[in-house]
Amino acid sequence: MKKTFCALAMAALCAGAALAEEPVKIGVITTLSGPGGYLGQDVRDGMQLAIDMQGGTLGGVPVQLVVEDDANKPANGRQIAEKFMGQGIRLYSGIIFSNIAGATVPDIVDNDDIYISANAAPSNMAGKECNENYFVVPWQNDSLHEVSGIAARELGYKNAFVLAPNYQAGKDAINGFKRGFEGEIVGEAYTQLDQTDYSAEMAQIRAAKPDVVFQFHPGGLGIAFLRQYQQAGLLGQIPMVLSEPSSDAVGLRALGDAAVGLYVTSHWSPDFDNAASQELVAKWAETYPDRPLTYYGTQGYDVANLIASALKQTGGIDDIDDFREALRKADFASVRGKFAFGQNQHPVQDWYLLQVVKGEDGQPTTKTVRKLVEDYGDIYAAECRM
Repeated sequence: MKKTFCALAMAALCAGAALAEEPVKIGVITTLSGPGGYLGQDVRDGMQLAIDMQGGTLGGVPVQLVVEDDANKPANGRQIAEKFMGQGIRLYSGIIFSNIAGATVPDIVDNDDIYISANAAPSNMAGKECNENYFVVPWQNDSLHEVSGIAARELGYKNAFVLAPNYQAGKDAINGFKRGFEGEIVGEAYTQLDQTDYSAEMAQIRAAKPDVVFQFHPGGLGIAFLRQYQQAGLLGQIPMVLSEPSSDAVGLRALGDAAVGLYVTSHWSPDFDNAASQELVAKWAETYPDRPLTYYGTQGYDVANLIASALKQTGGIDDIDDFREALRKADFASVRGKFAFGQNQHPVQDWYLLQVVKGEDGQPTTKTVRKLVEDYGDIYAAECRM
């Protein structure tokens, strides 16, 4: 009788242990401090919101975000990755800036772990240096700015002044805009990643008298640039065409009514009418009533739902090959609508021309004008051999 009781007790303990399944840990290396801190916060919170909406799981599998701030320093990102790999974490996301991705992602994927980008997507990692363990959800760096170039051309502008920070994503941005624009570039300036004063650049723009200005400055950099552009009296004189990192909801609110009328290109806008987008817009407003939903929040949310689609098929990440194949199917409802991976595991998607308008709450927001390009990938995919 005693042996039977012990056996039953052991069985119950084993069953309890099985129910208390160890969650799949996702290493989130992101920028949470400094001028770009809100970008990483929104990516993190978009991911966590998807997890919370699925009861602490993704695809029915318990998951846990393990988050650390890289403070926008490549050395920090690499150190965090090394620590996470030492803890046995196999799945990663979150990096905002391309210089940190360049210092961090190669070590992760070479360790046969999976990295899924929620933002940074430098050109070199899309082509010859592509990797089967590297996936990108938002865009390839050049492609989102190529679309801004296409928009500026279709809006009738003949020449442009272009500006971006002097790092990989900034170079990709200017190259991408030029490729799409095909017009004359009357001025080109590279700023610094820690720059706060753009008075010299304002003088250059004023002297060049371009038809249009294209500038890529993410996060706090973009807010500072737009404010100084307005203060210099240029906003009413020389129009801008912006890609989405220079026109997120936080930046538009900082500029206020002066932002109304700006043209923006994007893969998402809060007025999209698909069910996934509407659900996120409503849930974000309920969860974070004092914070507007940015593109970065949507990208973190999409990354989490991509992971959910793969975990639903595999039940875990013990078999990395199976998990990788499940990711490639991209069997999830993106907030931007159609979504698929190209051969380099970067997105093939539609892009839209938006215009900044005053929303019902009095704050500037974006309104969809029209679709610019359909099923658009990137030029580097042809160089990827996988």
